Amino acid sequence: QVQLVESGGGLVQPGGSLRLSCAASGIRSSLYVMGWYRQTPGKQRELVATIYTAAAKNYADSVKGRFFVSRDLARNTVSLQMNDLRPEDTAVYYCNAYPRGESPSTRTNYWGQGIQVTVSP
Repeated sequence: QVQLVESGGGLVQPGGSLRLSCAASGIRSSLYVMGWYRQTPGKQRELVATIYTAAAKNYADSVKGRFFVSRDLARNTVSLQMNDLRPEDTAVYYCNAYPRGESPSTRTNYWGQGIQVTVSP
C-alpha cells in the first residue's frame, strides 16, 4: 500500500520560511517523480515543484528563486524549502508521486493527505 505523509506546515509571517517534508512508503521512490502541488478553495490544484534527480527539477514560475525541492532516496523522502513566503502562498500543499516515463493519461498518481500552510501577519 502506497502512503505519502506530509509534515512541516503551519502559520508563518510574510517573508518567513517553512520546510515541508513528505515520507513515502510502499513505492521504490527512485523510479518515481515526486513533488508538491497546492490548492486553495475554489481553485484547481496547481504544480509547485517536482523532482526526479538533482538535475531534473521543475518549478512553477510563481515560486522560482524562493522555493527549493530536494529528495533523499535512501530515506524515501522529498522536501520543499519555502523562503520569502507571501500571503498568496497560503494553500493546502499536497505531496505527489508518479512513475517516471508513463503517459500522463494512464499513469497512477499518488497523493498525500495535504497539509495547511498559512502566510499571514
